[in-house]
Amino acid sequence: MDMPAPARPYAHDNNNSWSAHVRATLALGIPLIGAQLAQLGINTTDVMIVGRLGAEQLAAMVLSAQFLFTILVFGSGFSIAVMPLVAQAYGRGDATSVRRALRMGLWVVTAYWLLAQPAFFYSEEILLAAGQKPDVAKLASGYIDIGHFAVLPGLLYNVIRALVSAIGRAGIILKVTIAMLVMNAVLAYILVLGHFGLPAMGLHGAAIVSVAVQTAGLLFIVGYVQAHQETRRYEIFVRFWRPDWHALWDVIRFGFPIGVTVLAEVSLFTAASLLMGQIGTVELAAHGIALQWASIAFMIPLGLSQAATVRVGVAHGQGDHFGLKRAAIVALILSSCIALCGSILFATIPSWLASWFLDVHSAEAPEVLAFAAPLIVVAGFFQLVDGLQAIASGLLRGLKDARVPMILALIAYWPIGFFLAWLLAFPLNFGGIGIWFGFLLGLASAAAMLCARFYILVRTEKAASA
Repeated sequence: MDMPAPARPYAHDNNNSWSAHVRATLALGIPLIGAQLAQLGINTTDVMIVGRLGAEQLAAMVLSAQFLFTILVFGSGFSIAVMPLVAQAYGRGDATSVRRALRMGLWVVTAYWLLAQPAFFYSEEILLAAGQKPDVAKLASGYIDIGHFAVLPGLLYNVIRALVSAIGRAGIILKVTIAMLVMNAVLAYILVLGHFGLPAMGLHGAAIVSVAVQTAGLLFIVGYVQAHQETRRYEIFVRFWRPDWHALWDVIRFGFPIGVTVLAEVSLFTAASLLMGQIGTVELAAHGIALQWASIAFMIPLGLSQAATVRVGVAHGQGDHFGLKRAAIVALILSSCIALCGSILFATIPSWLASWFLDVHSAEAPEVLAFAAPLIVVAGFFQLVDGLQAIASGLLRGLKDARVPMILALIAYWPIGFFLAWLLAFPLNFGGIGIWFGFLLGLASAAAMLCARFYILVRTEKAASA
């Protein structure tokens, strides 16, 4: 029988002043933002190092990374689902439910990884069926054969980080991710390129490094949880084999629509690249540059949205309706202010920003820069609505609301966003910038619908409790 650990009141001790909410959101959000940027740095490091092996190896690396990321991002829905479950239970002082949600989260992502094995095993056939070149597909498959072992520790890590986030100890997530970034860079330099007397292992070396780094990250965070009384008291791994069917169903029921939502958004940007590729090579290159800056900027609202999930989840668990509303308002305002600053930056120096990802002395550079600059300006406006929809999604997850947001997001991303992108780019002949405006309108509609959904839920809950 699971014995409940003693409850500890939440760190902000119900101080609902605006300044207290700002401090608490930033204290939780800044480490999570930093962790997202460090994770992006890991991916960037891989591309930079493997790029030195040649175009074919780099193409295989990008292809295999996208393949594994697609599987990872759907499975991450289940690990994301654990965060509000843990946060609400923590807010109630219910340590038993915290433990059970974490355990069942670990069960679910492990089962998901095992179920995904056929996709890993037949990766070459899948890539060939998707129209990829045989030589590149074979190289990518070789990477996936090893690299898929990094997916499981990555998913397990994301489940356990829900605990340290919920109790306000997100700083350890940043420290672990930075350690992973450094470890990845050093090992990749040694094993991929061959230094310090070791042979160059190429893509196989990159895959081994990925497994080692993700496993190390998992071991680091497990070590932290087991070494500190505040987290060790939850006894996550005691009687780990014992199921809790209610908690298991909660993780699946809540995690599946989150996974679908995240995958729908990721696939939307994949579709954007395919549409841009139909216009031309220069346009696709410019699109890639603008998308890289948009991705970097998105790490900020993404980190804040995770903080918003925790803040709203804990307040909801405590029954603190007033604190819940203030936590939501603060997250929305902070994200909007940061996005506004980014928008001004993108609109002011777009050509200079574009030059970061381009050899400005190459023959095609002027043409790419000319096309990329206006896309980066649009990416500035993109930040505002993309940030709002990310925060709104996080707020709704804090209320354990996922099914309706999934439907709203799917409508906004595809029937609205993708259709408008295609319409503006091709029938209306706006070209590449039309694709970005179409997605801008799609994400704006997602932000409006998700914010409205959160407002309605909060008002309904307040009326019910009155």
